[in-house]
Amino acid sequence: MSSEASESRFDSIKWLLVAVLVAVGVYGNSYFADESLLYRVLGLLALAAVAGLIALQTAQGVAFWELTKGSRTEIRKVVWPTRQETVQTTFIVVGFVFLVALILWGLDSLLGWLVSLVIG
Repeated sequence: MSSEASESRFDSIKWLLVAVLVAVGVYGNSYFADESLLYRVLGLLALAAVAGLIALQTAQGVAFWELTKGSRTEIRKVVWPTRQETVQTTFIVVGFVFLVALILWGLDSLLGWLVSLVIG
């Protein structure tokens, strides 16, 4: 129980450090606005990498990393359609959209004609 409380306290400190690094990056980017964009981007990337590594050391960071690894495993299991299947499905969707457009155009024309008869 005390180790979990200690771990959660250290996680809070780590998240605070991550927030400080992000704030330093935002402030530093505006403070060094006259410097080259390349140097500012490289500095921000370095700060983001350090902040990300610190965040991955927390309980939430470990859970996020496990979720990412599981997602990659699931993506590898997906059976992607072939080019022919994609083209055929696209044609079917375009055909149905065109058919529905014609039906809606016909209903709009009919209702417009009926309203013009009623109104005069």
